[in-house]
Amino acid sequence: MSLRRVVVTGLGVVCPVGGNAADSWQALVEGKNGISALDQKVYGEGFRAHVAGQIHDFTPHNILPAQALKRMERFVQLACVACHEALCHGDVLCHLTEEELNAFGVSIGVGMGGVERMSQSSITLHERGASRVSPLLIPQIIPNMASGTASHLWQLRGPNICTTSACSSGTHGIGEAFMLIKHGRAQRMLAGGAESAITPMAIASFGNMRALSPSKDPSSASRPFDLNRDGFVMGEGAGILLLEELQCAEKRGAKIYAELISYGMSGDAFHITAPAPKGEGAARCMQQALNLAELQPQEVDYINAHGTSTQLNDHYETLAIHSVFADHAAHLLVSSTKGATGHLLGGAGGVEACFTVLALHHQCAPPTANLHTPDPQCDLDYVPLVQRPHPLRIALSNSFGFGGTNATLIFRSWPHH
Repeated sequence: MSLRRVVVTGLGVVCPVGGNAADSWQALVEGKNGISALDQKVYGEGFRAHVAGQIHDFTPHNILPAQALKRMERFVQLACVACHEALCHGDVLCHLTEEELNAFGVSIGVGMGGVERMSQSSITLHERGASRVSPLLIPQIIPNMASGTASHLWQLRGPNICTTSACSSGTHGIGEAFMLIKHGRAQRMLAGGAESAITPMAIASFGNMRALSPSKDPSSASRPFDLNRDGFVMGEGAGILLLEELQCAEKRGAKIYAELISYGMSGDAFHITAPAPKGEGAARCMQQALNLAELQPQEVDYINAHGTSTQLNDHYETLAIHSVFADHAAHLLVSSTKGATGHLLGGAGGVEACFTVLALHHQCAPPTANLHTPDPQCDLDYVPLVQRPHPLRIALSNSFGFGGTNATLIFRSWPHH
């Protein structure tokens, strides 16, 4: 069986800088910041972090059925709103037969699931007893409820999966959907990532790990690749791509935004939280993706970096890029959009894949926010502060997570520039 080509025909984004894909992209390239102060009534004394990439004025009731919303945790709501946008953007549902719905799947990566509900239910159990714990707790909090609910809402009866691989969850979700279409197991997939874990429990744990920035200034707390970076900023959101087999997309006259041409993944086998020395695992992941696509390093124009704003990640990702791209590394455009959004954990890969597709579509590299003081150890062209219009044909999107899990996607512009 010949392998199929996979294209992107729709996008959906809900993130700290915008409530949809177009607004989020516009805010991103205009240098707007989505980080805001945490509520001091909830996060006061004792918490290391004071800011987060929060989504304000989220109104899912305008989009999703009221009855369904009552049983959805926030991460599921974010995922389903982004799915709805991707479906509408792709103008796909009205064209589909029952047989095609059977070949239309969902793959949404979620790193943590319903953290807040679990915390509240633990308190209920200890204070009020077992009989007061909701029988709906488990189906509300498990990570695969994002993909499961989307499948149910739109009657998508193809493969229905959830990848849970920490901060690589969304990228793995897209990559697995890509492979399902490529090998004929599905015709179409909603694929991406979602997360909403800005809770006292998560903020306390990440803060005590010394992973979060202690900055009280929302405008500059997330500063990837900057010499003065001091930790990442928690964010929330969802990013979803509508992926289609090329012939299916062309048959219905769909607008194509980019082609997804490769997917790499690797394990560090080094440490549960720290990346492998010199980014060795990340380098193997990027190299695997290039090999699968039969690309030479010099053919790549742009990398949407994992770029968390932590000391080790930014340095080691830089070293990994040098290792894979050698002399061409100096000619790459590299940026981290986490400077504007914060780190969306399981949702990061989905949102950043959407941004990578939009970078190719608009032929423009988005900026790395708050990169004012270059770190000598981070010596690539990170597109500091201001967007960079530039011919872009091939772009990578990287995600790396706790547990030593790495994922890379490669997109090609459409039509090919």
